[in-house]
Amino acid sequence: MTDASSSPDKAPSFEMTWGSSASSGYCSEEEPDSEFEQFFTARTSFFPKDEQIECGKQELTTADIQQKVKEYNAQINSNLFMNMNKDGSYTGFVKVQFKLVRPVSVPHPKKGGHDAPGRKASGVKRRTSFYLPKDASKHLHISSRTSAREVIEALLKKFTVVDNPGKFALFERSERHDQVYVRKLSDDEHPLRLRLAAGPNEKVLSFLLKENETGEVNWHAFSMPELKNFLRILQREEEEHIKQIVQRYALARTKMQEALAGSTPG
Repeated sequence: MTDASSSPDKAPSFEMTWGSSASSGYCSEEEPDSEFEQFFTARTSFFPKDEQIECGKQELTTADIQQKVKEYNAQINSNLFMNMNKDGSYTGFVKVQFKLVRPVSVPHPKKGGHDAPGRKASGVKRRTSFYLPKDASKHLHISSRTSAREVIEALLKKFTVVDNPGKFALFERSERHDQVYVRKLSDDEHPLRLRLAAGPNEKVLSFLLKENETGEVNWHAFSMPELKNFLRILQREEEEHIKQIVQRYALARTKMQEALAGSTPG
């Protein structure tokens, strides 16, 4: 954990602890969540008068922040404390859960770190795609000035994910009156400020990394190897569907012919 009072004007540093390992590699496609979720845009209220959002955006005095940080630290049972900086900003931890349905891409591992003798580099960057475990999560050590977009970029960097960061979005999740609410954060919101405003209770507020669903798939955001892989998957699915349909009609035809053969003319 970095010193909370050092280099306030430098770019925010990120530290990470493992919530779970992603080394389990491949896993099956994620099943839909059983819980009821309601999705809202960043400008839509799911608390009365957007009280939690406004509280996270509200400019507090240094004294107010110090009091809130003190109250926050008194509620946690770990060493994931928040710390004040001399310039009025503060640092702390946010936990982000991965809720990704599609696989992510990482650089293809190099064999021995060198190309084979006598072979020239092709210039093509190879990638490996795999599904992250459903229960993967990360703790990021960030500043109150760190934006949601910077959190996404830091998470992808730590996982060595080479996909376009624009494919992903950060969401906040809250449980209220036996209902689950999920809201997409805008790129310029500050997750640590929201964390401080909500307190450390994960039911009151937690953060999720999900695909950035905009209604349509932006195929131009994918690389050439990814698009070719998608086409191969589509072809396999199409062939499987055709095979199932042919078998279904063949079975129906066989049953009809057996019925005709066993019946006597009326």
